[in-house]
Amino acid sequence: MTNQKIFIAVAGNIGTGKTTLTTMLAKHFAWDAHFESVTDNPYLADFYTDMKRWSFPLQIYFMTHRVKAHQDITDGTSSAIQDRTIYEDANIFARNLYEQGLMEERDYQNYLQVYRVITGSLQPPGLMIYLRKSLPRLREQIRKRGRDYEQDMPEDYLANLNRYYDEWIAHYDIGKKLVIESDDLDFVANPDHFNVICDRVLDSLDQQDLFLSR
Repeated sequence: MTNQKIFIAVAGNIGTGKTTLTTMLAKHFAWDAHFESVTDNPYLADFYTDMKRWSFPLQIYFMTHRVKAHQDITDGTSSAIQDRTIYEDANIFARNLYEQGLMEERDYQNYLQVYRVITGSLQPPGLMIYLRKSLPRLREQIRKRGRDYEQDMPEDYLANLNRYYDEWIAHYDIGKKLVIESDDLDFVANPDHFNVICDRVLDSLDQQDLFLSR
């Protein structure tokens, strides 16, 4: 990473509004945006039908996609923002699948070994934004966006993800972090709410005059 750009990441559970916030921040600050693969993911619908069968290939797919996006950002010349990171894959999603008995021990250990090798050579984001939302609000947002494969998601699956996210961000120490409590924020419909987020992001960045184009 040069001192003329910055790498921002947006982390958060399913239904927190990560993709929307990533899009809005990218437009506002003129950053390149990198999104997680959902619509073209060949495993996602099958995974929600049979989590145990498809957990390992799904996590490998996400790892491959996210490490490529991560490398594209760090190798590029522009400031960029990424929707979800490779760190969440291991610390939240793979962990949850394993501890719920939805990923076999050998697959989980194999996954972690590959993850450690890969992340050992990655430059972490300059700022990790954690968009936090309570379980009732997550369920509400998931219902609103109406993705068929998400509607029957087990309640304990979503609750565990929230708990693992909180544990992970509490111990996150490879870069700066910004936690945004989003239950009472409607940054899409309320410009003041979005401006509050923008101000908090700015306050979290070093050398703002170099990093930002507004």
